[in-house]
Amino acid sequence: MTKEFDVAKVKAQFPALHQRVYNNQQLVYLDSAASAHKPEVVLRVMDDFQRQDYSNVHRGVHYLSQRATDAFELARQRVAEFIGAKDNEVVFTKSTTEAINLVAHGMAELLEAGDEILLTELEHHANIVPWQLIAKRRGLRIKVVPIHDDGRLDMKAFDALLSPKTRLVACAYVSNVLGTVLPVQEIIERAHSVGAQVLLDASQAVTHRKIDVAALGVDFLAFTGHKLYGPTGIGVLYGRYDRLQELPPYQGGGDMIDRVSFDGSTFKEPPFKFEAGTPAITEAIGLGAAIDWFTNLGIENVAKHEQALLTYAHEALADFGGINFYGKSSEKVSVVSFTLDDVHAGDAASILDKTGVAVRVGQHCAEPLHDRLGVSSTIRASFAAYNERADVDALIAGLKVVRDLFA
Repeated sequence: MTKEFDVAKVKAQFPALHQRVYNNQQLVYLDSAASAHKPEVVLRVMDDFQRQDYSNVHRGVHYLSQRATDAFELARQRVAEFIGAKDNEVVFTKSTTEAINLVAHGMAELLEAGDEILLTELEHHANIVPWQLIAKRRGLRIKVVPIHDDGRLDMKAFDALLSPKTRLVACAYVSNVLGTVLPVQEIIERAHSVGAQVLLDASQAVTHRKIDVAALGVDFLAFTGHKLYGPTGIGVLYGRYDRLQELPPYQGGGDMIDRVSFDGSTFKEPPFKFEAGTPAITEAIGLGAAIDWFTNLGIENVAKHEQALLTYAHEALADFGGINFYGKSSEKVSVVSFTLDDVHAGDAASILDKTGVAVRVGQHCAEPLHDRLGVSSTIRASFAAYNERADVDALIAGLKVVRDLFA
């Protein structure tokens, strides 16, 4: 732990973490990689907006509409500042999944038969299926970069698969299963050297790494609010402005149009070209508040705290014995995926739940990766700003219960 980081003070800000679950057990939440809880300030900001300032945005001249629009666009500015982008390069979506689909939909109109897309074995389904859909429709070829046994991306294989036909590299910044941090700067530079664009799925990276899209030089980057201590139903697509201009609209409807007639329609400039219909106003404002909270906490402080927890968890699980770890790269974030000898992962997670410990179990929307690992499912414990050593101790105690039951 770092002296600057008071985990008890942080945890006190999360109402959901102070409840008791089965048999009056204290909740131990180790599933933040799936969805993080929200601090009181985020809940309050969203509630205040709904109670006092709620109105639709961009379309009204009355007082409440103006206040709502100001708050909504201020949230866009907060996102832009958070990732080092310009305001007009930030598109609000409902999720990372929608953001990736938005780019895939647009790229489908720009790519030609025979063009190639590079993915990796580490990808979430949301960064696989959209590309498969457009590949089938447009006659594109998908290539997959393999990983080493420790979870690192095989960069020699990446170089071998990269070619003048590569039009897009779409990859995770951080693996949601293994926690592996990909060498994204190298990936971007090498992709650009053959004229390919790069899309980064930063859903797992945004809470663990300071992201500067301008410094990275990335073409597209996506993340979601609910992993960043914000609400569900709000995501972000960053697109370099010239890239966004190239893409056709994803959906048609109100607020993305410039002029409509039955002879044809014209559209607004990005980002509004991609925001058809009434947006998730409250959720965007909540995301802005979450970014403020997280930034004030200090990304570097959180990262140090989480890395200390990761080390402690690895050591405690290794001492416990009978644990099979997946993802042993030295460059990883605070995610531990594992199985327990002679116990099905689903059974173990269900028993852990009865002891108050919430973990994720299954394939974590990464079935191809689990096929590569040769395992049907894994238990994933993920640590966030509000977790502490006592949570790891509770995990070990819960695993002892599992082992005793299957002895």
